[in-house]
Amino acid sequence: MSTTEKAGIPAQAFPRKDYDSADTFGTAIWDFVGEYKPDLIVLAGFMSLLPVIPKYDGRIMNVHPALIPAFSGKGMYGHHVHQAVLDYGVKLTGVTVHFVDEEYDNGPIILQSAVPVEEGDTADTLAARVQAEEREVYPRAIQLFAEDRLKLEGRQVRILPA
Repeated sequence: MSTTEKAGIPAQAFPRKDYDSADTFGTAIWDFVGEYKPDLIVLAGFMSLLPVIPKYDGRIMNVHPALIPAFSGKGMYGHHVHQAVLDYGVKLTGVTVHFVDEEYDNGPIILQSAVPVEEGDTADTLAARVQAEEREVYPRAIQLFAEDRLKLEGRQVRILPA
């Protein structure tokens, strides 16, 4: 595999099908990432369970298209989430930004934002509104991290004043 660069940022693709196990997949990613010593790792559209290594505890963020703990966990990604929301008949869904741990959609919650489910919604129309909210909430969580305003206390994430 070759590393590419966009806007001065190294990028590397890791097709999941190229690896025989979650461990070899995770090792390849962490070997690449470790070369750059990141302060924060931001997952977006990453739909595989990534083994977390201790040195990155509290430094990996993910965004989920629902209000965790509802409609989350293994198999709950993309349109599966939105269809489950519609099938269940809830009136609110939303966005959750959380720290990543060893389980799907389980890490400490940083921010959440509600999105109403509207009469006549389809998985596509709901997804469009949820994704619009993700584009607002995720950067706010990243900014809070960059400002050193997130304090992880067990499962609780405290947002410190500016």
